[in-house]
Amino acid sequence: MHCPFCRHPDTRVIDSRSTDDGAAIRRRRSCPECERRFTTQETVLLMVAKRSGVTEPFSRSKIIAGVRRACQGRPVDEDALALLGQKVEEAIRGRGIAEVPAHEIGLAILGPLRDLDEVAYLRFASVYRSFECLEDFENEIAGLRADRSSS
Repeated sequence: MHCPFCRHPDTRVIDSRSTDDGAAIRRRRSCPECERRFTTQETVLLMVAKRSGVTEPFSRSKIIAGVRRACQGRPVDEDALALLGQKVEEAIRGRGIAEVPAHEIGLAILGPLRDLDEVAYLRFASVYRSFECLEDFENEIAGLRADRSSS
């Protein structure tokens, strides 16, 4: 780690602490050259493999933005969306793999969204699963009703 002040190529770690429920490590460092101190934060980079073959860094904000569109006009607040984004990220990171197919992220969204708002779930599922006819909607609604009656 280079010192951000004098660019010395070697720094010493003074203290390390886990942050964000273990998702990141905060390190306090000291430069032996200029003796200044600074803080770094290390996180594991989670990559998303898209259908086109392109990979990009995982973004919780993209998940929240997609779900927000499905929830448009529904009684869902920003806190609930943020919590859903956190649940999805935890589920994805919990798998312990560095590169996740985009399809699996969509599947991870469906469960929490179904619990949050059924109408938003149907909207999201219709796009995600590429519903093509009214029968696709009817089958999904029948599944929702069956789950509700068994609960």
